Amino acid sequence: MEDKVEDKLESQVDKSEELKEFRDGIFALRTRRFGTVAEIMIKYLYNMSESHDSAFDKYSQTEGRVEVKFSTVMKENDDKILDTNVISQCKKANLANRSMKSSDVEKGFAFDCNIQQVKTKEFQVLYYGLFFADCIRIFSMTKDEVLKCPGYSNKQHRGNEGEGQFHLNQGTLHYHMENHLKRVLTYEELYDLFSKIEE
Repeated sequence: MEDKVEDKLESQVDKSEELKEFRDGIFALRTRRFGTVAEIMIKYLYNMSESHDSAFDKYSQTEGRVEVKFSTVMKENDDKILDTNVISQCKKANLANRSMKSSDVEKGFAFDCNIQQVKTKEFQVLYYGLFFADCIRIFSMTKDEVLKCPGYSNKQHRGNEGEGQFHLNQGTLHYHMENHLKRVLTYEELYDLFSKIEE
């Protein structure tokens, strides 16, 4: 009996370490690779298919053309890197020091995630969201809702016609939680989803 309890505890520790490694790996991915992870997540959570068109990411039988935009949430660090603080600034940039739990928002930690390259002419629904250290918050808006979204700008860079952006931060998160939240997902749920796909 004691051996079974010990094995179960060891298995839980192994799973916990594997989930942490999985989550940390997601946070370490660069832009395009991270975007692909988010697209696969949305595809399987909401039963979508590939778009076969580079103008949008996925296709939904019920929602039509879907664009997917996600961001990892990191605590802001406005300190300038100087000759005299380069080591401490590199240490502060460490994932363990900067990744934010969803509860950190209520504690007053500042963050700013830019949902960018939003081309409203190319999709009918935008799935977007935030990878916090403890969970993933998934939101969605129609293209008409995007155009009316507080803080939405239809200009991102000079000359980028039809490409807009909006920010998710401690000031705007409440609006998105109240109006556009679809789901909160744990990393264990995401890991299990991906494990089933790989089988």
